[in-house]
Amino acid sequence: MSTQKDELRNLDTIPVGSLGMIALDGCRYLGEKIDHYLVKWRTEREMEHADNLAFTGYKRDSYLVKADVPRFGSGEGKAIIRESVRGHDLYILVDVCNYSLTYSHFGAVNHMSPDDHYQDLKRVIAALGGKARRITVIMPFLYESRQHKRSARESLDCAIALQELVSMGVENIITFDAHDPRVQNAIPLSGFETVQPAYQFTKALCKNIKDLQIDAGHMMVISPDEGAMSRAIYMANVLGLDVGMFYKRRDYSRIENGRNPIVAHEFLGTDVEGKDMIIVDDMIASGDSMIEVARELKKRKANRIFCFTTFGLFTSGLERFDNAVKEGLITRVLSTNLVYQSPELLERDWYISCDMSKYIAYLIDTLNHDTSISDLLNPSERIQTLIAKYKKEQEENK
Repeated sequence: MSTQKDELRNLDTIPVGSLGMIALDGCRYLGEKIDHYLVKWRTEREMEHADNLAFTGYKRDSYLVKADVPRFGSGEGKAIIRESVRGHDLYILVDVCNYSLTYSHFGAVNHMSPDDHYQDLKRVIAALGGKARRITVIMPFLYESRQHKRSARESLDCAIALQELVSMGVENIITFDAHDPRVQNAIPLSGFETVQPAYQFTKALCKNIKDLQIDAGHMMVISPDEGAMSRAIYMANVLGLDVGMFYKRRDYSRIENGRNPIVAHEFLGTDVEGKDMIIVDDMIASGDSMIEVARELKKRKANRIFCFTTFGLFTSGLERFDNAVKEGLITRVLSTNLVYQSPELLERDWYISCDMSKYIAYLIDTLNHDTSISDLLNPSERIQTLIAKYKKEQEENK
């Protein structure tokens, strides 16, 4: 990892409190990578008031607070905080999608569900006993975010969860690419940030694909449905590309697997023939929609197709994507390490993992100093610099 001084942010304000980070088991690996950056930066940072009492414990070997969530044989659990957190500015990381973790339930092996992870998060907050100065929850995949509105007599699970966390003393919630950011209306007086990994996607694509022509004549951004349109428009604007959209025609007379089945994908946009496509969405669940959109684009004679998705869940396995790549429908799939990535997924040559640990470390470091994170939330300038550098290297290599 780089040790350049330009990684350091100029943070000279007094910290809110002594920094602490609790990474629940499902987020342990990501938490350790974030901790590495924080330790390195704070060791290198030269503070004018480093001897001030407010900076006590500013430089440490690790900012990870030891916390466990053991379970009884009945499946019930409890949280135990293993060290003092009094007066700390605490950041709790949780990955509600990590299905790889298991626990014993009456002798049977039970995989942890999003409900289990969310309950463990509440247990940790309860175990803190109100002793922390400030609590920020970093939940990359927002719990129950797909159930964000009512279309019938339905529960509003995400809104209830947000209100629960705030009532327990959580001051800020940071999530990534929320399915619908308007869910924050459930907690209008509390901090809520939904972050887009657009810069990390662009950086990973430029690093791995060296013959891109990033202009409106050779590349286009596609929204797979109307819900992802805002993401696609943002990506298209910062890259200087045109945008197209598919909308789903559904059969509202039938319900399959809890929803109305899709009859067809209709396309709205300019000609795609011969252009590279970037399909942007918040998640790949089963992957059916993404593959179907890629197939429709290929019918229209699109060139290479790159899929950008914040959360690669692959709930129906990897085989259908293996087949889609063999069929020539998809060239690469780019996703983040914000949720659990199986070893099988990381071994796929069509998959590119975008590391978000450094970015989250920047957010934590900056927030601990109670400094604005607006420049981190809007990466358009950094993307423009990255594209200019990419094009310059292409010219030099000709």
